[in-house]
Amino acid sequence: MSSVSSVVERFAVVTGRALVFKFGGELIEDRAHLATVVAALATVTAGGTPVVVVHGGGKEIDAALKVAGLEKRQVEGLRITDEATLDVVVSVLAGAVNTRLVAALNTAGVAAVGLTGADAACGLSVAAAPHQAVDGRVVDLGCVGVPDEHADMRVLHTLTADRFVPVIACIGLGRDGRLFNVNADTFAGHLAARLGARRLVIAGTTPGVLDGAGATLPLLGADAVATLVSDGTATAGMIAKLRACEHALAGGVDDVVIVDGRERTALEGAATSGAPAAATRLVRNVARMVTA
Repeated sequence: MSSVSSVVERFAVVTGRALVFKFGGELIEDRAHLATVVAALATVTAGGTPVVVVHGGGKEIDAALKVAGLEKRQVEGLRITDEATLDVVVSVLAGAVNTRLVAALNTAGVAAVGLTGADAACGLSVAAAPHQAVDGRVVDLGCVGVPDEHADMRVLHTLTADRFVPVIACIGLGRDGRLFNVNADTFAGHLAARLGARRLVIAGTTPGVLDGAGATLPLLGADAVATLVSDGTATAGMIAKLRACEHALAGGVDDVVIVDGRERTALEGAATSGAPAAATRLVRNVARMVTA
């Protein structure tokens, strides 16, 4: 049996419940990183595993804001979004970033379909409440949304049942037709829970959650998230990632893996039942795993 066949066989036995991948925009804007992501997804989907992809595009949004003369404002990884900023976010995410990823996947033989959360209301959202920052500040996020628990998953179930791969830009849709900027990690965490996914894989350019010395924490329980945030170990964008992990685990997702998406073997390893060596795996109860 060839090495390629053996890799595909690993994923063929893990079908049924979907895998949700969230890719940071930094993996899509760089040509080499994009090639790595696409190659890994081609391998994972070849075995029949249902896959749903959510992506961000922060750096390209930042660049477009600069061109438009608009200030970038963030709090703990969440983008403060006024109407002018929202127009830029929608243009970048639903246009350039989504199309680039979908085109690359289809060229590699992955039957990808580009969507936003507005399509079939799969990203039904409500306006986010003012954000309570770790330092005590209360910040109005503007046109930022939080996924609604009643978001309609039918289009995603239909596509994955026919072995299409939905690729979703994190734009939310309000019941009144308003569009929202939804943090990509938050979007992916809610989506994984609503789909009953077996695993959420969050891929960026860091090898998991790092401790104060810069070493990867290999295994964390859901109860550790609050501590990592309150003691300052997790900052900026990692806070949003950990909150998304909390939501996914509480919603029934088996586990979450935070992994360096620049490494193809790490991405493919995160799609199996285990986890790559250089990654953080989050579970509901670490003690139960240890004693099982």
